[in-house]
Amino acid sequence: MSKLRIEAVEKVFTGARRKGETRALEPVSVDVADNDFITILGPSGCGKSTLLRIVAGLEQPSAGRVLLDGTPVRGPGADRGMVFQSYTLFPWLTVAENIGFGLRERGIAPGGRAPVVQGFIDQVGLKGFENHYPKMLSGGMQQRTAIARALANDPKILLLDEPFGALDNQTRALMQEMLLAIWQEHRKTVLFVTHDIEEAIFVASRVLVMSARPGRIKADIPVDLPYPRHYTLKTDPAFSALKARLTEEIRTEALRALEISG
Repeated sequence: MSKLRIEAVEKVFTGARRKGETRALEPVSVDVADNDFITILGPSGCGKSTLLRIVAGLEQPSAGRVLLDGTPVRGPGADRGMVFQSYTLFPWLTVAENIGFGLRERGIAPGGRAPVVQGFIDQVGLKGFENHYPKMLSGGMQQRTAIARALANDPKILLLDEPFGALDNQTRALMQEMLLAIWQEHRKTVLFVTHDIEEAIFVASRVLVMSARPGRIKADIPVDLPYPRHYTLKTDPAFSALKARLTEEIRTEALRALEISG
């Protein structure tokens, strides 16, 4: 059985501010295996984030359904950990308190939270910053805290919506390697939305390419490159060939999006 099953999910937005209806997603169906690391690529406005929000339970599909371990997703839940591009830490809580927030909400006593929190602080490289507040941290450190917070709750699946999009290139590369190291240790199932083709290849076991709006899965491409991965992988001919293929796929859909909007 799939860890995550997206069955013919559609999304149509309506509202007073919209002229008629906006069809964001055509029927999308995807099966995600346990421990898969899947990235989702596509032109701007194709529905990548909408699809991720439906899996998270933050949006309801207009048709179709999402199943996690065979159970329908009907709203947000602790079985899904979400990390956004914008920094979403609680500004009044320290690094340690942010990471332990979900555990506290589940009623786990301080003595039970502390070793879990400290373990993730060590793993994401924030030792010594336990008592710092978000405003005292760089963007990369804030996202490390957000990822640790999501993982500390031991979700069945980790959902990331362009989590490194606002970071500089060097920090972004380090964060990619850090995320892969955590994924390999904890073996979580991951859905990762990104606009960056190199990033999509570097972290993923599969890349899903979405069409221009209304979004559908245009291609499902395995990434047959070994783990663990190091930044030097980006010079590998197989990496370059896959990048060229995906660049053409995205270019075609981006041009189609311009035609649609025009």
